Amino acid sequence: MVNPQPLQYNQAGMAEHEMHQSPQEPASPAWANVELARHPQRPDPMDLIESIFTDRSEIHGDRAYADDPAMYCALARFDGEEVMVIGNVKGRTTKEKVHHRFGMPDPDGYRKALRAMKLAEKFSRPVFTFIDLMGAYPGMGAEERGQAEAIARNLREMSRLRIPTVATITGEGGSGGALALAVADRVLIMEKAIYSVISPESCAAIMWRDASKRAQAAAALKATAPDLKHFGCVDDIVPEPSGGAHENAGEATEMLREKLRWHLSELKALSTEEMVKLRYEKFRNIAQFYTA
Repeated sequence: MVNPQPLQYNQAGMAEHEMHQSPQEPASPAWANVELARHPQRPDPMDLIESIFTDRSEIHGDRAYADDPAMYCALARFDGEEVMVIGNVKGRTTKEKVHHRFGMPDPDGYRKALRAMKLAEKFSRPVFTFIDLMGAYPGMGAEERGQAEAIARNLREMSRLRIPTVATITGEGGSGGALALAVADRVLIMEKAIYSVISPESCAAIMWRDASKRAQAAAALKATAPDLKHFGCVDDIVPEPSGGAHENAGEATEMLREKLRWHLSELKALSTEEMVKLRYEKFRNIAQFYTA
């Protein structure tokens, strides 16, 4: 299930070139998982949204500054039921990737997502979010317009939405940029996806002053689906076809569809008060640890 050849991309995914393991840093299963999560042919959030949801009607703008092209929000149907679907947009061609900032949202994108969630709450529609991003966009304009505040507001407001919410990490879930769409009743992760507070390269650069130690950092971060399930950071793992979702996107989509269907049915069986309480308690107890 591991591609023995390094994939063609850079740390931010902004250009495709070789990232070879350094002679001092041997390959590791955790780093192989990172490569699969970043595979250029892996189905991205828009691929999955377009395959799973029908009758989509896109929502534009945050009603404050702009319409962020890196964030997609739409009213849609899932198995005939009216829902809200949200996901970051990575783009497919080089021109599209530049336009969508490689899937990294501005604060305008997070505010648009929150506006869509509040609209869904008003009309009692479940919310599905799909996440595959290294983090929120780090540009000067984003910081000037309150990137941190926009993310923090999403965390707070998602924690108390009175509708079912299901988040899915489809590739790479990075830092607060991913968490701003993932404070949900159920957080799913695809089998070969990763979810962490920082990228392995950045972690290695900080901890060891050497970005080439990314494989060691990947193992230390415990960012793979089984590790995240063990620590309670995700609720369920979505299986993938042998070799990864990019080997059979249709089969991977159907596996995800079944998981979404099952978790939504479970959430709909709960009262609103019980659902919000369980969501709050889950996030309060993630990654608890004790020292002697």
